[in-house]
Amino acid sequence: MGQEELEQVTNLYNMLVAYLVNYSFQIFGAVVVLILGFFVGRRVSNLVLALCAKKSLDITLSRFFANAARIAIITAAVLIALPKLGIQVTPFIAAVGALGLGAGLAVQGLLSNYGAGLSIIFNRPFVVGDTIRVEGVFGVVKEVHLAYTLLTNEDEELILIPNKHILGEILHNSQTDTILELSVGVAYDSDTDAAMAAIRNKFASVEGLSKERDIQIGIDEFGDSAINIAVRCWARTERFHQTRFDANQAIKDALKEANIAIPFPQREVRMLSQV
Repeated sequence: MGQEELEQVTNLYNMLVAYLVNYSFQIFGAVVVLILGFFVGRRVSNLVLALCAKKSLDITLSRFFANAARIAIITAAVLIALPKLGIQVTPFIAAVGALGLGAGLAVQGLLSNYGAGLSIIFNRPFVVGDTIRVEGVFGVVKEVHLAYTLLTNEDEELILIPNKHILGEILHNSQTDTILELSVGVAYDSDTDAAMAAIRNKFASVEGLSKERDIQIGIDEFGDSAINIAVRCWARTERFHQTRFDANQAIKDALKEANIAIPFPQREVRMLSQV
């Protein structure tokens, strides 16, 4: 190591020692303030959640208020700790503001997600536990964040939708259930009233169907080979497809037990004799 490099290391060491001597108590105080800030922020967040639960406030708003309280306390702790380390807060805030303005222009899409998230949280077109359908996908709302909404489905997939794609779009909210629409054809000479009664009775034993919403059964249309009976009911979103399979099986069993035929398509072909 050369003499010049040795002097640089020595000067750096002296500066470090002088800083620690002059700011040792301030550094200790800053660390204590930061630890207290994180601890108090977490405790206040839990208290806000408990208070919101006691007041039966919506879980989405509860989480938003709890996170906002925690971030506010931690930010205050950081602003208190920085001056103790010899860092001036005012120029720092000004620099952050300038960077924030430039970053805001660069991340307009992200900011639009946050704006949409705030609108969703306060207007509450849906809450955690609701089933929503938007942008061609549907699922149960698991979490609502400022930037995105997280859905889950029967396959336990996690579906992340940016909030800007939810706000302003056509949104279907069916609460805890999803509409299940089925159809079956019966022969024209069948007793349709008996067929519909058999299906309704059989559906009472299908697991996963909503008990609060009535089943709708009626003649949907008159097809070429059969009278089509439509069934509309509500199924739990968490087991939607399994319920659909069970319901189709129940329709088949009900019609078989009632001796009602499910006709297959038929076509009559006439051969013209050649002269």
